[in-house]
Amino acid sequence: MELFYEPRVTLLARPHFQEPAHLPVVWLGEGTDGEHLAEFAGRLCYMSQANPAKRPTREYLENIKKQGHGSVLEHANYSLLLEGVSRSLTHELVRHRAGFAYSQLSQRYVDESNASFVVPPAIIGDEALEKRWRQEVEGAQRTYVALVEQLMERYGWIADRVHRRKMAREAARAVLPNATETKIVVTGNARAWRTMLELRTGEGAEMEIRRLGLVALRLLQSEALGFFSDFVIYVAEDRREAARVEYHKV
Repeated sequence: MELFYEPRVTLLARPHFQEPAHLPVVWLGEGTDGEHLAEFAGRLCYMSQANPAKRPTREYLENIKKQGHGSVLEHANYSLLLEGVSRSLTHELVRHRAGFAYSQLSQRYVDESNASFVVPPAIIGDEALEKRWRQEVEGAQRTYVALVEQLMERYGWIADRVHRRKMAREAARAVLPNATETKIVVTGNARAWRTMLELRTGEGAEMEIRRLGLVALRLLQSEALGFFSDFVIYVAEDRREAARVEYHKV
């Protein structure tokens, strides 16, 4: 049984921008494909490809955020693989629907006999609490294994073994805790990511999703700073990192 103390976030996909030859933009400064795509979309609205204000790409996007013209950010999509996160976290994450797509590990099809678990941030570092928590999740996993075996026997009359396993696992998973580790592919446009991160990296967010949000924020800032430059990470009163954003609801 593997225990996760931190999430693992992997970038799977980023935008690829192909500038049309008949509408060239005068690009200035640094910019990734995703940032150029958003700038191109914004400039198309006013046919300002000549860049009359002589703004570098990231300065242009800073003004877009300041003006609240977030629709152009919706063209740039980023796909992340999240691992080492709990099903408790994903229950919250998938509530963010607009601009997002999700594909998550299925407990009906995947055997959880050797499942991993995510240690809740609030108990990390307290030996007594971790011991008590570990006893509970180990007991739940043993019960899961026993239930799967018994349910396979109970429904032995079903000839299709794959269907029988699915029936057994979908019932037995009811005893697994919310701390069970899961994996999920999340695709979102830059505007949607901003909304999610604004809500989930704040001091009032649940600790695990706040921790994940900060990891994702750092990754996305390194990938496309122009979209996320106004997020500031700081140490909150609870002695944990949080983030605040300058331009709300872009």
